[in-house]
Amino acid sequence: MNKKQRFSDLTLLSGSENKYPNSPDDAQLEAFDNIYQDRDYVITFDCPEYTSLCPVTNQPDFGHIIIRYVPDKKCIESKSLKLFLFSFRNHNTFHEESANSILDALVKACAPRKAEVIGKFRPRGGIAINVKATYGGKIDE
Repeated sequence: MNKKQRFSDLTLLSGSENKYPNSPDDAQLEAFDNIYQDRDYVITFDCPEYTSLCPVTNQPDFGHIIIRYVPDKKCIESKSLKLFLFSFRNHNTFHEESANSILDALVKACAPRKAEVIGKFRPRGGIAINVKATYGGKIDE
C-alpha cells in the first residue's frame, strides 16, 4: 500500500484550517493503519489541559486526561484527538461520563487490543475526582 492510500482517511491532519467541533458528538476521531500489528506496544497521549462544563452549574471543570492503549490494526491520529478533546470545552458532562465517553470513542475509532483513559480532575468544593475507565484488560508496563 502506498503512502497516499495509507493516509487517505486522515482528512483533519491534511487540512490547514482547524474547525473546532462544538460537542463530542460533532467531533471525528481518525485512525491510520498500524504497520506493527505483529507486536504489542503502548501508545500514551497526555492531555493536561482538558476542560468541560459541569452539567448542573454550567461552570468549567478542569482536568488532566491520560490515554493509553495497545493498538491492533489502527492507531489514533493525534490532531483528530486534540480536536475531539477540545470539543468537550462547551459540553456539559460529569467527570465519570467524560472519561468513559472518551474511552468509547477511542474503541470505536481504532478497536485497540487494550485501552485505558485516566481523568484526574481538579478539586471543586474541596474534592478532586479521579476516574480510570478500561477496555480489554490491564495494560502492563
